[in-house]
Amino acid sequence: MQLTDLISDAYDRLKKRVRRSELIYSHYYSEQLGIPLHFKCENLQRTGSFKIRGALNFMTSQPREKLKNGVITASAGNHAQGVAFSADLLSVFATVYMPEITPPQKVQATRDYGAEVVLTGRNFDEACAAAVAAQQECGALFVHPFDDDLVMAGQGTIALEILEELPDLRNIIIPVGGGGLIAGMAAALRERAPNVRIIGVESVAAPSMTASFAAGKPVEQSVHDTLADGIAVKLPGTRTVPLICNLVDEIVQVEEESIALAIVSLLEKTKMLVEGAGAVTLAAVLNKKIQNLEGKTVCLLSGGNIDVKTISLVVERGLIAGGRYLKLIVELDDHPGALAILAENIAATRANIFHITHDRRSKSLTIGRTDVSLELETRGYEHIKEIVGYLEGRGYSLTVV
Repeated sequence: MQLTDLISDAYDRLKKRVRRSELIYSHYYSEQLGIPLHFKCENLQRTGSFKIRGALNFMTSQPREKLKNGVITASAGNHAQGVAFSADLLSVFATVYMPEITPPQKVQATRDYGAEVVLTGRNFDEACAAAVAAQQECGALFVHPFDDDLVMAGQGTIALEILEELPDLRNIIIPVGGGGLIAGMAAALRERAPNVRIIGVESVAAPSMTASFAAGKPVEQSVHDTLADGIAVKLPGTRTVPLICNLVDEIVQVEEESIALAIVSLLEKTKMLVEGAGAVTLAAVLNKKIQNLEGKTVCLLSGGNIDVKTISLVVERGLIAGGRYLKLIVELDDHPGALAILAENIAATRANIFHITHDRRSKSLTIGRTDVSLELETRGYEHIKEIVGYLEGRGYSLTVV
């Protein structure tokens, strides 16, 4: 059966079992960017990401006999929850192998759906190798996170939902990891709206799809730490890559700072919490990684599973990237009133002191001098220049950290 036929079947199979996620028009970003921009909000999906579609479509398509020994999979987090939820729905035992660095929130959420979690390996690929080895011993059915036609078909149903609401769609921007999401969506789009421009986005820290797209075959690349852990894959799929090379227009990459900034921007402007892998699409648009965008455009927000610790780090990093946060070390004379005068000068710049530390014990300081470390809330890069210039103009010796 053709993948497009599988997608149509998946749409019928899933429409009463998964959330038809909202397609939201963004007035703010549309005005800022000069294009009609919409968000497809799979971050609001049951289990917090699109992955439930592929997992549930795969498992509900299987004869009951194939599920008798349970299912097994590997995942960085979102596919794990999709498989665990689907297994619970079908009363099937599930075992999920996850990298040791998986955020605790994703691990606990998977366990909450009733799956057994095995933490192993430094990344997804190592966890996947362990899961495949375990599957050969226990006989459970392996549910691949991306390199399977039924999984791709489930993900492809997102495209059908978008086209029903936005038939004159011109551009769609999709996160890329192993390729199951963009391959399924591209297959559906090329059949029903062949002129839509399809762009994939990955992190520079996990560049395997860019290399594979250029080579026309799966190419393994090293994976580094990234906020977009959900799309950090060393080797894309043998099924997905040929489809992507034939159907997708381009693959672009985004930096870590721009991902953090996009997460913070989405929180502020849309009040939506989106994980790094989901925010790469907006990051690509905001940082002009995609040329000549015109007409109605959809950014797919693929997931919202981000743990509290990461949120804290991302917000700080996003504020720094956006010029909203400044760290300074200022050297002062160590006498009464010097700190108060510094605070008055900072107040004159309309910056807000977020945190302050007074240090007299540094070896680099001469007697009678003290270091003051300041963390300031600012209004952008121009404001930062004003603050630094104002303080230096009043004789302060300072270092921007």
